[in-house]
Amino acid sequence: MISSPFIPGFELVLASESPRRRDILIQAGVPFLIRPSGIAEIRQADENAASYVARLAREKAASIVATPNQGILAADTTVVLSDAGNERILEKPLDAVEAKAMLKSLQGRSHTVLTGLCFRYRDNDWHHVEHTQVSIAAMSHSDINSYVHSGEPFGKAGAYAIQGLASRHVTHIEGCYFNVVGLPIHRVFTLFDQAGVLAKA
Repeated sequence: MISSPFIPGFELVLASESPRRRDILIQAGVPFLIRPSGIAEIRQADENAASYVARLAREKAASIVATPNQGILAADTTVVLSDAGNERILEKPLDAVEAKAMLKSLQGRSHTVLTGLCFRYRDNDWHHVEHTQVSIAAMSHSDINSYVHSGEPFGKAGAYAIQGLASRHVTHIEGCYFNVVGLPIHRVFTLFDQAGVLAKA
């Protein structure tokens, strides 16, 4: 059995219902409780993508009431396309039409996946925004229709899951793979270390 990476008595609370974030923590041997934040993911006027995900992560963490021995981990992920310096944020598609439009805009080019992180412990915050570049191959009309029909795009920022069927269309990734899935686990552990909650060998 893998021992907890944390100091004795510490409990981690994940402020998310995301099954992908849950699975990444489990794979990394991290024990945790789940307590979703319920914060509405609404972008403010003139808010750029990095500020947007950073703010949401902070708000999600701050919304959870913790005991003195608990730390709150919150995250928010989005996909960004840049055209002539202008950002286009692609969040979770509302329906098949929107999913197809997102995939059409992503295919044959590169985009950026951003995840805002916030770790809150004893009224202190440690935060970071992770950037990963992802390149998607050209996709035919049939490719896009088939992928949307699979149901996988729904509930995913940018309408795709790199760890699933979409993997066949990913040609290149620069940066943290787990960031694209939804939680840059190495960076999360960096925040844990900065907060002093990791057990020392």
